Amino acid sequence: MKIDAIVMGRPLREVSGLTREVEDCGFSGLWFTESGRTAYTGCTAAALTAQNLDIGTAIALAFARSPMVTAQIAWELADTTEGRFILGLGTQVKAHNERRYSVTFDHPGSRLRECVLALKAIFRAFQGEEKLDFHGDFWSFDLMPRMWSPGPIEHPNVPVYIAAVRPWSARMAGEVADGIHVHPFHSMRYLQDVVLPNAADGARSAGRDPSQISIVCPVMAILGDTEEELIKARDDTRLRIAFYGSTRTYSGVFDLHGWEGTSDRLHELQAAGDLKGMADTITDDMLEAYSLESTWDGLADALVEKYGGIADRVVMYDASANWTFGAGALERWRDVTAAVTKATA
Repeated sequence: MKIDAIVMGRPLREVSGLTREVEDCGFSGLWFTESGRTAYTGCTAAALTAQNLDIGTAIALAFARSPMVTAQIAWELADTTEGRFILGLGTQVKAHNERRYSVTFDHPGSRLRECVLALKAIFRAFQGEEKLDFHGDFWSFDLMPRMWSPGPIEHPNVPVYIAAVRPWSARMAGEVADGIHVHPFHSMRYLQDVVLPNAADGARSAGRDPSQISIVCPVMAILGDTEEELIKARDDTRLRIAFYGSTRTYSGVFDLHGWEGTSDRLHELQAAGDLKGMADTITDDMLEAYSLESTWDGLADALVEKYGGIADRVVMYDASANWTFGAGALERWRDVTAAVTKATA
């Protein structure tokens, strides 16, 4: 099991230095979100700096760009990283697509599935394996003059991972994608009862081995060595869970545990701007279900105990104020990554 870091909202000028720190700490990968920044520009800066890190998007928005544009960017990053780039894609929610990006959001699941298939067809055309001739319900691509093609590269098999929360998305990812980005708002029960079985069903329906589908699990970690640190981290994590849980599309993550109606309540509180009410809605049982609490010394064992044998990669998510890279934190993270790597080798 690999242990990765994630970047959210960092200025581009800071990415090279951060990449060196992440790699020095022993992390295996570095992921970039589109939370206020462009994931691909961050990946580019990291790709030009990292020596061995896997670099990926977690996630880039699938519908805000043509699959051709996405394919061209991914192809260059795959070449630059010598095959260490992972293209992570997701749909985002309806409001962001239609009102922030002004793009169509009808049939998002089918559209994302077709996007993955289109990307793989474009990659094969770039590599010269076949003529570009893709025609689907949402996109058509059949023009690739030689001067407009980036041409073959040494590592053409760009892995495409899909963000999957609901059962249909997990099945679709198992069918056509190379991996699944589990949402940070997950419980082990939801992972084992919903995401993994549906991904396996999708893989088998396509004649694929389910074990070949990589599982990436972001971890909302509550870290601290003192009660004061833990209280602060719990408060931060409650609000983060409440924020994600207010998206009614994710209501099933609550419902599986018998907490029906929680998403609706959180949505109402968010609309009213009641952040305290949102955080107060997240009970201790919910906090325990959707996060991992540990001291620094116990973190590696806690990660292995919870995710070992299930996740191929865990991503240390920005869930608490303890997530920093600085003089003291570097040694702490170096110890954690070394212990996780040793325990899961």
